[in-house]
Amino acid sequence: QVQLVESGGDSVQAGGSVTLSCEANLYTYSNSRYMGWFRQTPGKEREGVAAIYVRPNKAYYVDSAKGRFTISQDKAKNTLYLQMSSLKPEDGGMYYCGAGFHPKGGSLFSPDEYDYWGQGTQVTVSS
Repeated sequence: QVQLVESGGDSVQAGGSVTLSCEANLYTYSNSRYMGWFRQTPGKEREGVAAIYVRPNKAYYVDSAKGRFTISQDKAKNTLYLQMSSLKPEDGGMYYCGAGFHPKGGSLFSPDEYDYWGQGTQVTVSS
């Protein structure tokens, strides 16, 4: 059974930092070829922020996240993290963790590339 549970969402001032966690169960983590963090705001599609290939541990970021966000994993805890700093109001939204078991040939920043999702955790950034 697949399990992804996000946590760590918070309400912060612009310029602040938040670290998100996505805890997977062993089945989910061991079968994930790649995992990613996505942000969604009301009325908009889910958009990729950062992604990582689990076993080579290779990370990728969208331009707006480079230099401010860090995606990482703790394999012993089956947990994915997203450290966010220098936050801006436009970084706010519901953040989802995605797991990809089967590559589909698309972009790691496309939600269509992912097979499973967590329930999300809210980040609010005030100016």
